[in-house]
Amino acid sequence: MDCPKCAAALTKKYYKGMMEVDYCPTCRGMWLDFNELDRLEDVVFDEDQYKGSLVHRETDVAWPCPACGAHLREFQYRLYDLKLELCPQNHGFWLDAGEDERVMEIMRTHHARIDRKKDAESEWKQVLKGLHSFFQKP
Repeated sequence: MDCPKCAAALTKKYYKGMMEVDYCPTCRGMWLDFNELDRLEDVVFDEDQYKGSLVHRETDVAWPCPACGAHLREFQYRLYDLKLELCPQNHGFWLDAGEDERVMEIMRTHHARIDRKKDAESEWKQVLKGLHSFFQKP
């Protein structure tokens, strides 16, 4: 496979000790097979039900999918200020250099927000329970 951005041959690289990805030694981008983006996110946040929709605001771009040659589509990643590309045939995702770290930082931040929300809801539940028992006393 070739890099969609600079056309260099992609090489296999073992990424963070967890999965093999196709890596561009020239521009340092990487191709993640369709399920590998989720695996990357799971390094820091593996609760899929809280992650939110992955793809927003798709637009066509001229770069080819390394797997099938179809034009990739750029999208806004989970409503954050990050644009990634995906294959319209669901072969995978292209991440430019550094976007892998950005994805994990977004997931870390999102995970912290979810944890704070869960803690606040639990505390509020206890407060309401205490108020309920206070008002139920004769």
